[in-house]
Amino acid sequence: MDLRAISTFTDFFVICSATSEPQLKAIANEIQTRLKEDHAIRPVAIDGFPGSQWLVLDYLQVVIHVFHRDKRAFYSLEDLWGDAPLLQWETIATAP
Repeated sequence: MDLRAISTFTDFFVICSATSEPQLKAIANEIQTRLKEDHAIRPVAIDGFPGSQWLVLDYLQVVIHVFHRDKRAFYSLEDLWGDAPLLQWETIATAP
């Protein structure tokens, strides 16, 4: 979600879902690992825990929300921030 025109605390939300607590934790760990190893970027804050079914990784300009799918439906950030344009994820092709 592109929040640049409507938020003062971040530019983008990335919102994703998991189907279990282990998967939620694995997604969050992989995001942290890839950003750290590939781009030397670390989150300034991490909030939540797998048992809460909602983890937030704060990278200042980008805040990543990893939800259990039921919690994502319950909190419905896409509706709460409905004025924000949705951006489609694009995978960058990597050389073999």
